[in-house]
Amino acid sequence: MLNQKENYLRTLHHQIPEYIPKYTFGILPGDPSNPPNCILEPEILADHRWRGGGKDHWGVEYISSPETAGALIPKTWDYILPDITKWRDVIKAPSLEGIDWKAMAKKSLDHCGVNREETAIAFNLHFGFFQNLMAFMGFEDGLMMFYEEPEEVEALLDYICTFYCTVAEKIIDYVKPDVFTMMDDTASALNMFISPDMYREFLVPCYKRQAKFGIERGLPITFHNCGHCEAVIPDMVDFGVTAWDPAQPMNDLKKIKADYAGKLTIMGGWHADGRLLSADCTDEEIRQSVYDTVNMLAPNGDFCWMGSFMGTGPKDTVSAHKNKVLSETFDEISHTFYK
Repeated sequence: MLNQKENYLRTLHHQIPEYIPKYTFGILPGDPSNPPNCILEPEILADHRWRGGGKDHWGVEYISSPETAGALIPKTWDYILPDITKWRDVIKAPSLEGIDWKAMAKKSLDHCGVNREETAIAFNLHFGFFQNLMAFMGFEDGLMMFYEEPEEVEALLDYICTFYCTVAEKIIDYVKPDVFTMMDDTASALNMFISPDMYREFLVPCYKRQAKFGIERGLPITFHNCGHCEAVIPDMVDFGVTAWDPAQPMNDLKKIKADYAGKLTIMGGWHADGRLLSADCTDEEIRQSVYDTVNMLAPNGDFCWMGSFMGTGPKDTVSAHKNKVLSETFDEISHTFYK
């Protein structure tokens, strides 16, 4: 039998797996199973994450809270860039002089703490060009800049893209990843934050520059984009994306899977909302939600299960129990589905 890494990579290469792979960002409450992937970020870009918060390489301060289940978000009352026309005075890429990239690659791999024979290494640089701008300015001002100062937005995104691509060029071949990962949350549950035309004008050129590092090495490229973003799925596939997470069900996932069969793997398809979040939601309702998702999206491959109740931390026993039911239900059917 293929191990989790082999089975996962087989799916990303659009081959029918032996069993349905599970994709996660890491270990989940109530689900102690080892994930088939580990997202690696170079230390120079991820040091603030490793420290559990603080200032990143641009000077943005990140904090966590129970409401984000411990995830880091920019400190929302102290944005570093109130005037985008002054970005050249504020946004300064750190120096890359004298860095031992081979040593940094080893340290970053060690931080993952996984057996590479069993777990795929997914190389990631940052959480998104759009999200970087929002972290610099906040959503209100950041969104307005696409209309009021488009040339400055384009110049700023080009600057940070050049920095990230330089880091990738220096370190990626020391890491030797199995997957190239990209991220950018550009949509809410209802719609895109910016129009698809603006997405193509401002963001796609940056995505293309970044994706080439995966394309040139023959790596599958995964892209994280939450929310209702189906309008730009054609663009994602065009610039090289081969798998999309978390592929939430406010999108027409059944149609997307049919339209991009053999080109795009759906990683997700399940979402904790509505009845599933109710205090009196039954185990059977959770199990049925897994059956419904798998039966719709798993036939003919190109599907990885991804789902969890994020909860509020290790003391949230309700979410831990729900995750246990979710995981056990998936495990019951994943190894027999393709047989």
